[in-house]
Amino acid sequence: MKVEFIENKYKIAKRFKDVMTEKLSRLDKYFGEGASARVVCSEQNKNQKLEVTITNKGLLYRSEVSGQNMYDNIDLALPKLEKQIVRNREKLQQKKRGGTKVVGFEFLDELPDLKLPDIYKKKTFDLEPILLEDAKDAIERLGHTFYIFLNAETGKVNVIYRRNDGKFGLIEVNF
Repeated sequence: MKVEFIENKYKIAKRFKDVMTEKLSRLDKYFGEGASARVVCSEQNKNQKLEVTITNKGLLYRSEVSGQNMYDNIDLALPKLEKQIVRNREKLQQKKRGGTKVVGFEFLDELPDLKLPDIYKKKTFDLEPILLEDAKDAIERLGHTFYIFLNAETGKVNVIYRRNDGKFGLIEVNF
């Protein structure tokens, strides 16, 4: 697996790169050729943040953890990634063959639950064109974590959402 390291207000030591590359290589058994990993290390308010994204054949697996020690973050991030990989792999195998078991996990103790929750609520609404500022007001007024709207300036469907850091994010949908 090809591994790319990105530093963001954090200096990555050679030892960390070696440890991370070795541990990520243990996940190679789930992928064929062409898998790549992107490791972003950053520091914010004395908190070290590790983001690991693995891409393979159009599929994306991502884990983001933060803590006091970057090496401890490795041990938190990799089980999350393996859980996503195994869940996806098992789901695909169940569809193809009616179910098989994967043994010998690298970072997990047991097989993750494969059943996704059912959709229990459905809403339908008409999109009226509004300005971005009005959408910010709406998300605040409603107390929601996201708000879908038709942007009056661009004519495109947008999703505004509240990030964990309290700021807003904006997704613009293209058809």
